[in-house]
Amino acid sequence: MLIVDDHPIVRQGLRQIISEIPGVVTIDESENGQDALNKITATSYDLVLLDISLPIMSGLEVLSRINKDEISKRVIMLSIHDEEQFAMRALKLGAMGYLTKKSAPNELVAAIGEVLRGNKYICHSVAQKMALYISSNAEKPKHEELSEREYSVLCMLAAGKSIKDIAASLFLSPKTVSTYRARIMKKMNLKSNSDLTHYAIKHRLIE
Repeated sequence: MLIVDDHPIVRQGLRQIISEIPGVVTIDESENGQDALNKITATSYDLVLLDISLPIMSGLEVLSRINKDEISKRVIMLSIHDEEQFAMRALKLGAMGYLTKKSAPNELVAAIGEVLRGNKYICHSVAQKMALYISSNAEKPKHEELSEREYSVLCMLAAGKSIKDIAASLFLSPKTVSTYRARIMKKMNLKSNSDLTHYAIKHRLIE
């Protein structure tokens, strides 16, 4: 089993909970998306607990790469977000479970059990929001048309990060990030970073 989170205290807490599950023998850890992808590609894990917000490569980007390369893995996404759109995006990319970090330890244990049996698991609070969203017949938001890397750049720009800061965080050149920004603006028909921020707040993409 692989735990992927950039906070050591979170990984320690997850490890403690998981170590008490009967049958769990090996627990590996990773602190960023690129390292996680490397380990997932090279190692046969029974299950991966994957945080959405990670350095270098987001959890959603990791999921996208796994799906693209047809690497069969059972993945449970962990997130601070309980918004339905994050869960729906994760499930579309192949995640078998979605839990918020507010979930109780016994719910994490239940989710792991269900996913290891080949079933999907979504925490109750998110499942309710997903049901309401689907039944509302809401129009598909523009950000769902973005690639996972474009989506990551969108959220960082909307949060007020500079091109230089984003480039450093994602290990890209500023020129590459500027290219992503231009693509995002074109796809979403936006003209400025303030437009991006307004959109992200409206659609609850940033806190």
